[in-house]
Amino acid sequence: MTVRSYSSLQPATEPTVWSRLTRRDSLARRLDWTLAGAAGILSLIGTLLVYSATRGRTDLNNGDPQFFLLRHILNLAIGAGLAAAMVWLGHVRLRSAAPVLYAASVVLSLAVLSPLGSTVNGSRSWIQLPGGFAFQPSELVKVGVILAMAMVLAASLENDSRPRPDTRAVLQALGIVAVPAVLILLTPDVGQTMVLAAIALGALLASGTGRRWILGLLGLGLLAALAVWQAGLLDEYQINRFAAFANPALDPAGVGYNTNQARIAIGSGGLTGQGLFHGSQTTGQFVPEQHTDFIFTVAGEELGFVGAGLVIVLLGAVLWRGCRIAMQAPDMYGTIVAVGIVTWIAFQTFQNMGMALGIMPVTGLPLPFLSYGGSSMFAIWSAVGLLLAIHVRSRTRLN
Repeated sequence: MTVRSYSSLQPATEPTVWSRLTRRDSLARRLDWTLAGAAGILSLIGTLLVYSATRGRTDLNNGDPQFFLLRHILNLAIGAGLAAAMVWLGHVRLRSAAPVLYAASVVLSLAVLSPLGSTVNGSRSWIQLPGGFAFQPSELVKVGVILAMAMVLAASLENDSRPRPDTRAVLQALGIVAVPAVLILLTPDVGQTMVLAAIALGALLASGTGRRWILGLLGLGLLAALAVWQAGLLDEYQINRFAAFANPALDPAGVGYNTNQARIAIGSGGLTGQGLFHGSQTTGQFVPEQHTDFIFTVAGEELGFVGAGLVIVLLGAVLWRGCRIAMQAPDMYGTIVAVGIVTWIAFQTFQNMGMALGIMPVTGLPLPFLSYGGSSMFAIWSAVGLLLAIHVRSRTRLN
């Protein structure tokens, strides 16, 4: 007769929540927590900076100091939800949805040029929504263009086993970015058009496109910029911005006012800053658009060189992890998507900080993760979700 031990008669215990989270194949173990943590800390810092810049702006917050704070937190929560959705769907599923997402972004860009669009700060880039909210389709365009370009370029490499995409694939990829770029330029929004150009260049480089294409596109871009200037497609306020950049001493009380006040704010922060919520330029409301385009000036003034440096280090960590994810991606599609996102964040960060420091012209681009704005927050966290999804896939293959 076989005698079974007491322990063998006990029912198998259900795995605990902790064991599910910590087991080798769990999603939690496969996430890139460095990337997610850096992005999360940046967003929390941005929340404090937005509150500091807007709590005293009675002309904007309708007398409610927490008006922008609560909306910013809501935007951040929705953005984090979008990132989670991207991870759950995975970049492979999103590849099949790329044409739909791209088409939706183009349709919305067309809607901006219709009576549905509204003009803010000289650019007709917004669609007004109920409840006082607004949506900027050009932010969604970035995600759609990256996914669509990656789909076309990766398909050329995978189908033909080529070391670089063929001419047809390159032309299709350029057409993908050209359509929304032209629509956005008509609004006119030069800053977002420049971001799309940077994304396109990054995607082509990641796919191994030949140097002749890259050099030719750079030359064509310079000619296009010159043609836009000569054709008078830029509005007067945009021309004034470039003039103020070329000559910082030009009209310091007029076209050069923004950049002059921004430099004063950053310079007054010193090493450790004047203290959160105690910046004289910020509380005095001297810097225009300080909660959006010039949010970096709040960090420089109130947190000083140390705090602003921390922001730069955290943004660098995001870019570093993005590059690592691109190198370790399980497929060429993931590599191109990751490089496109890294190029987007890097260019937009440099442009935003550069205009606050006076080394780049003012273009109205938000600082990723920090600036107030639902559209930009949704787009940047969707991009983080895509990077995390690619990383999860690569870790799954390794395991």
